Amino acid sequence: MNAALNPPPPSTHCSYQLLIRVEAPATVRVGALGVHRFDAGWYLYTGSARRSLTARLTRHLRREKKLRWHIDHLLAAPGVTVTGWRTSARSECAWNRAIGGKVVMPGFGASDCRSGCGAHLKRLSDSKGCELQARFHSPSTKTRPPGR
Repeated sequence: MNAALNPPPPSTHCSYQLLIRVEAPATVRVGALGVHRFDAGWYLYTGSARRSLTARLTRHLRREKKLRWHIDHLLAAPGVTVTGWRTSARSECAWNRAIGGKVVMPGFGASDCRSGCGAHLKRLSDSKGCELQARFHSPSTKTRPPGR
């Protein structure tokens, strides 16, 4: 994957979303949350980085890493790929709630959530996943495209 992302400065953009494609059903142990079966399809993960947003995105896009966060466990599964990313100045929870989708594993990515999101990973319809794909940066993008 890519180690040279150039998203907007964290001072103005601290939340990010990863558009994820699960090619075939995957059974994954997600840390203390336990084992879950993720159906094939599109998923959206919303997170935030208090310090280096670039470092956080770069870490998520690497295949080899220590499994630290819930999302690491899913991304390490065979057939699971980050197909795009984007950043925002919106709060993580506000952005997560605005996107819609279905919570498939309560608590996923939301251990510190105080806004009642349920989870920060959502299953999207195929049409919504395809629609979002056109609005996300590709993981192979070395610099942020103008106007995005």
